[in-house]
Amino acid sequence: MKTVKLPSWATPYALAVGLMDLATGLALFTAPGWTLARMGAVVPEAPALAYVRFCGTFVAAVGATYLLAVRRGGDASLRAALGGTLILRLAAGAGAAVSVGAGWLDPAWVVVAVTDLGCAAAQAWLLRRREVADES
Repeated sequence: MKTVKLPSWATPYALAVGLMDLATGLALFTAPGWTLARMGAVVPEAPALAYVRFCGTFVAAVGATYLLAVRRGGDASLRAALGGTLILRLAAGAGAAVSVGAGWLDPAWVVVAVTDLGCAAAQAWLLRRREVADES
């Protein structure tokens, strides 16, 4: 009997981007000014940092979604996480790209657009590509 599986690099990918997003989200929540400065982004006035913290919680939650799927194991959990976060990454990447292009965010935010859209492309490819393995 043949089984259709995700490519072998799907789990390491999910682990890597999960850790990246969890760390970034926690950094944006706990030290937003410091984190934005490390990105090369303009650090807003203190009241606006509350919104950055709020965004950080969502970024951390996206990372936790990947990590939970890796912990649960199996293609079904990983497919669900990759599909759900694909939508979030497309939205974040497109939003960042439009915002940089319109001058609403400074050019340092292009890194966010490239990262999210790149991850979305990788995930779309992962979800379409399947490896066939013989079950013994």
